[in-house]
Amino acid sequence: MLVYFAISAVILLIMVMGFRSLVSPQVEVSYSDIIQYFDDYRVSEFTLNLGSGELVYKLDGSDEEKSYDVPNVSVFYNELFGDGNNYRTEYNSTHSTPLKYNLIPATDSSFWLNLIPTLLMIGVMIFVVVSMSRSISSAGKIGSVGKANVKLDVDNKNQVTFDDVAGADEEKAELQEIVELLKNPKKYHDIGAKIPKGVLLVGPPGTGKTLLAKAVAGEAGVPFFSISGSDFLELYVGVGAARVRDLFDQAKKASPSIIFIDEIDAVGRRRGAGLGGGHDEREQTLNQLLVEMDGFEVNSSVIVMAATNRRDVLDPALLRPGRFDRQVYVNYPDIKGREAILKVHSRNKPLAPDVDLKKIAAATPGFTGADLANLVNEAALLAVKNNRKAICAQDLGEAAIKVIAGPEKKSRVVTDKERKLTAYHESGHAICHYYCPTQDKVQEVSIIPRGQAGGYTMALPESDKSYVTRTEMNEEIIALLGGRAAEKVVLDDISTGASNDLERATNIGRSMVTRYGFSDKLGPIVYGRDDDEVFLGRDYNSNKSYSEVIAGEIDSELRSIMHSAYDKAIEILTEHIDQLHTVAKFLMKHEKINGEQFVMLMEGKDPDEVASELDDSAANEPAPEESAPETEASKAEAESEPEAEDDAKEETKPASEPDASSTEKEE
Repeated sequence: MLVYFAISAVILLIMVMGFRSLVSPQVEVSYSDIIQYFDDYRVSEFTLNLGSGELVYKLDGSDEEKSYDVPNVSVFYNELFGDGNNYRTEYNSTHSTPLKYNLIPATDSSFWLNLIPTLLMIGVMIFVVVSMSRSISSAGKIGSVGKANVKLDVDNKNQVTFDDVAGADEEKAELQEIVELLKNPKKYHDIGAKIPKGVLLVGPPGTGKTLLAKAVAGEAGVPFFSISGSDFLELYVGVGAARVRDLFDQAKKASPSIIFIDEIDAVGRRRGAGLGGGHDEREQTLNQLLVEMDGFEVNSSVIVMAATNRRDVLDPALLRPGRFDRQVYVNYPDIKGREAILKVHSRNKPLAPDVDLKKIAAATPGFTGADLANLVNEAALLAVKNNRKAICAQDLGEAAIKVIAGPEKKSRVVTDKERKLTAYHESGHAICHYYCPTQDKVQEVSIIPRGQAGGYTMALPESDKSYVTRTEMNEEIIALLGGRAAEKVVLDDISTGASNDLERATNIGRSMVTRYGFSDKLGPIVYGRDDDEVFLGRDYNSNKSYSEVIAGEIDSELRSIMHSAYDKAIEILTEHIDQLHTVAKFLMKHEKINGEQFVMLMEGKDPDEVASELDDSAANEPAPEESAPETEASKAEAESEPEAEDDAKEETKPASEPDASSTEKEE
């Protein structure tokens, strides 16, 4: 819009100037020539603008209009009509045709006509400046571009307390001290204790770090200043540092208060990490953040809380005592934590009598609080879709699978050849799981496409694991390669459906060799850095911590692990080929079987009897609007033994453990 207006203004200006030049074309004559024309009485017709000095005239014997800008109008006028001179009288006395002339007063409209181009240019400039001001103001407010774009909750209108945070008992206990410091700082001042300046919440995405920070502010009843790390950085140099100063100024005025910086790794990454030289706005912002945290007065009652899932990339100066004194690791919830989270998210949702949240918690290892909230919401949507007034166990089970593997795509056209391949592929996974003692029990096998997968085999652990043994990892690779092995054994061919299985198996095997020291040949040594990704700048030019010879041995060991696992999968399926055919044919006919029916087939039960039980279970599914609503409060009254509040939280999987997903998909 602005560009179009500017172009139009320029075109209009050119047209006005061109019009004027067409009306009164300039003739290159001198002032003395003009005076000579009048002295010789050769000018038969003229118009003189006494304001602008523009002279338009015609000479004797010519109809051509000529123009001239008189430099001094008053002097020229006196030459013609002043001091006894009267050009009109003298011209008429020597010519038969009388003189035609017109004297335009200085107040004539031609003055404004000459002023139009100047006014137009000034108007265009004003419009451009105002438009730029508005555009900058809408993005960051030109008058307050250095102001922090902070979300402030002074009155705790959206108050969150520790009662709204479940599955993080130890984390809440550690943060309770911060609450007490903010609520009653004098008690700590009297004994000489210093209030911690910062608390860093570290953990995977979705584990409730932001919710914990809000709960601390809600429990303490103090203003909560929330901002994202990326909000500090802007187009203009110096804005980030200015916003840091403004944020801390606001928090100090509202003391006691909490500053919460979400995704602090966006601004707090290790300095000196850029590939090129020159000024780095992010580093200047980080420097200002460090200065502000150092500049807190003792016992200022302003706590800085921050959250990140990439502690490894943060600048060491940010993590030293005196800045972020406390580091709280918010891990994945264990089974008791998941059950508590499910109770929180189902408070206002009616549950059917067949819902057992403890079973749902046991079936969702590795789920974060955000995943569980999504699961309950998906179950509620499924209940509404099926015209039920309460959420039943089937809705929660289907929602769990949907969160893991994606929605069913029954409308996808699958050929008989692909259907057979998928059935044997998934059967291979399931049977290898069954005959590997350390592996989780199969919960469901399906050849109905979900997401990008043509089918899936779901195997869930019976309890949370803190450690994984070498045998478990070897057998997990066997189970992952079971699909490829089944294709080879039965169809004497292989497909691209095992690409995801191969990738996951390779990652596990490489971790066994380079990370956990499970290789007898290479010994208990960690090879290479444990970085999930290259940190641009710091690691870009880093060298391997081992030689090319060792790299070749690592590849050799990895190849050995993969080949051994694949051979073992081939051996298992060849030895139990009849069970492989039975399960695959059952899947091709019924598309899906649960864990109990799979065990029946493996134990040699007649497939028709298993199918009849499958039909009976389908018939017993809750009909629409059949389930009576039941809230968590009514379920709690029915419990015979309430849970002890001081139950120890079960151990969770350490961060160093490889992510062993419970679902095997084919692309």
